[in-house]
Amino acid sequence: MLKKMSISALALLIGLMAFAAAASAHVVVYPQQSTQGSYEKFTVRVPSEKQNTSTVKVEIRLSPADVSVSRVEPKAGWTYQMTKDTTGAVTSIVWTAQGDGLAATEFTEFNMSGKVGDNATAITWKAYQTYKDGEVVEWVGASGSDKPASVTKVNAKPAGAAAAGGHDTGAAHTADTAASSGAGEASQLPLILSIVAVVLGALSLILTLLRRNKA
Repeated sequence: MLKKMSISALALLIGLMAFAAAASAHVVVYPQQSTQGSYEKFTVRVPSEKQNTSTVKVEIRLSPADVSVSRVEPKAGWTYQMTKDTTGAVTSIVWTAQGDGLAATEFTEFNMSGKVGDNATAITWKAYQTYKDGEVVEWVGASGSDKPASVTKVNAKPAGAAAAGGHDTGAAHTADTAASSGAGEASQLPLILSIVAVVLGALSLILTLLRRNKA
């Protein structure tokens, strides 16, 4: 009986560890906070998490009313293509690997710049991650879902304030991006700590059962 309980507890621990890995591995766009009318450098962070294959394409779709992207930073080993609507506004950007892409233990970042909408309240970044085996993972869900879309919260511009940055330099708010990146990671800290606590509790239970079984 104790042996069966030990096996069950071990299976639970393995499942929790897998959940912890999945919870931290999804496409995120930084900064995660901005201001109406400001010019930003946006960074798309892409982890590759599927075993035995690689990420070979990443697409970001956006609403021109919320954000107007005007420039993309070139990235070695990848090409990009912009899709625009009838007004010339960018509605999607696709990055395609020229080599093997990203292996399961790798991640990369793609940079672009543009202006946050004057009336935007949030920017929802719908991401589509394509693997070499043909699977497409759609990061388009609501917050808390298995495959959430990354969201940048947009704060109201102070009355009478000019647009931050003044114009699109292609590298605006680099420091703010880094700060927001850190803030985004910090916001996940409670979840990570909770997962670690559960994993440690399960490990303690396994050790206790094993000691009793030996006795």
